[in-house]
Amino acid sequence: MASSFHHFLLLCCSFWCLTHVSQAHSFPSPNALLLPITKDATTLQYVTKILHGTPLVPVKLVVDLGGPLLWSTDCASRFVSSSTRSIPNRSIKCSRAKSHDLGTKSCPSSAQTCELSTQNRITRMATGGELVEDVVAVLSMDGSKATVDQFVLSCAPTFLLSGLASGAKGMIGLGRTRIALPSQISAALGTDHQRFTICLSSSDGIIVSDQGPHGSVFGTEISGSAMYTPLVTNHGDNSLHEEHLIGVKSIKINGKRLSLNASLLSLSGGTKLSTIVPYTTMESTIYTTFIKAYSQAAASMNMTRVASVAPFGLCFSSKGIDITQLRSKVPAIDLVLQSEMVKWRIFGRNSMVRVNGEVMCLGFLDGGLNKGTPIVLGGHQLEDIMLQFDLGTSMLGFSPSLLMWRRTCSDFKFDSWPHQYYSL
Repeated sequence: MASSFHHFLLLCCSFWCLTHVSQAHSFPSPNALLLPITKDATTLQYVTKILHGTPLVPVKLVVDLGGPLLWSTDCASRFVSSSTRSIPNRSIKCSRAKSHDLGTKSCPSSAQTCELSTQNRITRMATGGELVEDVVAVLSMDGSKATVDQFVLSCAPTFLLSGLASGAKGMIGLGRTRIALPSQISAALGTDHQRFTICLSSSDGIIVSDQGPHGSVFGTEISGSAMYTPLVTNHGDNSLHEEHLIGVKSIKINGKRLSLNASLLSLSGGTKLSTIVPYTTMESTIYTTFIKAYSQAAASMNMTRVASVAPFGLCFSSKGIDITQLRSKVPAIDLVLQSEMVKWRIFGRNSMVRVNGEVMCLGFLDGGLNKGTPIVLGGHQLEDIMLQFDLGTSMLGFSPSLLMWRRTCSDFKFDSWPHQYYSL
């Protein structure tokens, strides 16, 4: 169990340098803490790599934007860390970890160590995981490593790895709980600012522990372009308390508002942002209206509809259409947020998926009638957009597509980082 905990620990620590940063170490400025991300071509999951334990060992983890905690299954396999410490069942750290309703009840245990329900949120399999703390290391902008003395993570059995990207040993959660990375980092640095930025792409991206200005990483022009919308709190489904939700008031296609039930859009609190769902899903009645309106807009732009290619429901000929261009000749989608002045615009690069040399499909799927949230914005729709999460003020900042500057999120990897971090 110790080794698995170490991996999870490392995970947490690498990203946020979360708890009890040792004064003996030279720790970079908060805005310099970074994690590289790579997209797995087979599963379409986003993965990162961290170092943890004594000695430090690299661990590959799947990034879960709404995940409540960090977990790893490598506890009893490759090595035993000399710095792993179990968390007592009735300790303050155990109580804090269990203070949030993570969607499932903690597994009861007669043992003296702390146990918490741990879930693979892709397959939805769950089991009891032992909470531990260990040393983790995180990269800085110049490629150096900073170490964290203690970080809380969950160690789970290997069967939870089913459905994860090849080589992944667990998941790293960035959700709104006390034991997710942002909160732990904030506690370790002794700051009230629980902020981070994530920038995804179809290849390489980054996560930034955001305690300072963005200009040093993304530049003032991109960071200054961000619009802001509140992160809303779910008041219904307890399993959504840790998620990042925004309030979509209406949807427009090429500027025309869809006739949708406003109360349905706000069902369960709002629209969820997810890195573990590849493509945006919509509740069936929303999806039906959306697809019909998109088809009409596409026909007015002389797009040629072709046979659907699973899992997509609406496909077109890609002849003469370059979706890598910002102003590609496909309908624009607007998610209208708190006012008509605040819109999340989705252009061709994020709305369409090229399935082969001749066909492209609309990257939105039917989520069924019984979805916990009416809309889940998937990874494809989040790519090449700078997303700034400020959990202290419950605000999300989002930039326009980086294609506006002829850039992608993969442009922000750093030559000073070890090459193995780009071979995830």
